[in-house]
Amino acid sequence: MNTLFFWASKLIWAVISPDNLFVILVLLTWWKLWRHLRGTARWGLECLAFLLIVTAWFPVGEWLVYPLEMQFPSNAPLPEHIDGIIVLGGAEETLASSYWKQAELTESAERLTAFLELARRYPEARLVYSGGTGSMVYRNDTGADVARHLFLSQGLDLSRVLFESRSRNTYENATLSKALLRPSPSEKWVLITSAWHMPRAVGIFCKAGWPVIPYPVDHLSIPGRLFRVDFNFSDHLRVLRTAVREWIGLIAYDITGKTTALLPEGCMPQE
Repeated sequence: MNTLFFWASKLIWAVISPDNLFVILVLLTWWKLWRHLRGTARWGLECLAFLLIVTAWFPVGEWLVYPLEMQFPSNAPLPEHIDGIIVLGGAEETLASSYWKQAELTESAERLTAFLELARRYPEARLVYSGGTGSMVYRNDTGADVARHLFLSQGLDLSRVLFESRSRNTYENATLSKALLRPSPSEKWVLITSAWHMPRAVGIFCKAGWPVIPYPVDHLSIPGRLFRVDFNFSDHLRVLRTAVREWIGLIAYDITGKTTALLPEGCMPQE
């Protein structure tokens, strides 16, 4: 069932992601022009032009991602004692790293830098990296391979780190890591992931019976500058793509019962 969910999510997203929808709309409009359906082709062009203008001039993606990033506070004070720190994969360019033989990171690199920072702050804490590959084709190179290379280059003692390298999505991050670690409900674990991804991640970990302390990083929205007009199509589209994917993920996980709520409020370790 998990494999079916994984494949279905990948295939559906390939069709409904905003960038792909723009391409599909262009192709449909071209096809209607080729069939001399000028009325519907004109309507398609008008829709496409409107969507492109709105995306280019307004930070719509930030409007969508802002509620997710505000769900949990950033830089919240952490307890003096932490039993463990877990970071979710997704900040690695696995194919580029495999080819160039060095750690190539995405724009979510803050996940890994925050992990290194907290690992030094809490030298007694157990450390976990959870991340395999979300690719349907390239299965040999995993995020764990890249993270291992990066941590070693930054002087982190790899004997402290447990690498979970089989997970393909956030649900498997939680369930597979929990099966390996068997944390007790009273343990204090810090969860590191992108701020826009934190609500879904926390809901999944809580549903799995693993209370975590959220430590969100890698923000995409800028409070105070949300209502602005600037011509930046590529950046706006990038954030919009992330926001739409995350909201769809939240809805899908809520419908399938893999999270505690559409916008989870979290769960804390038992005293």
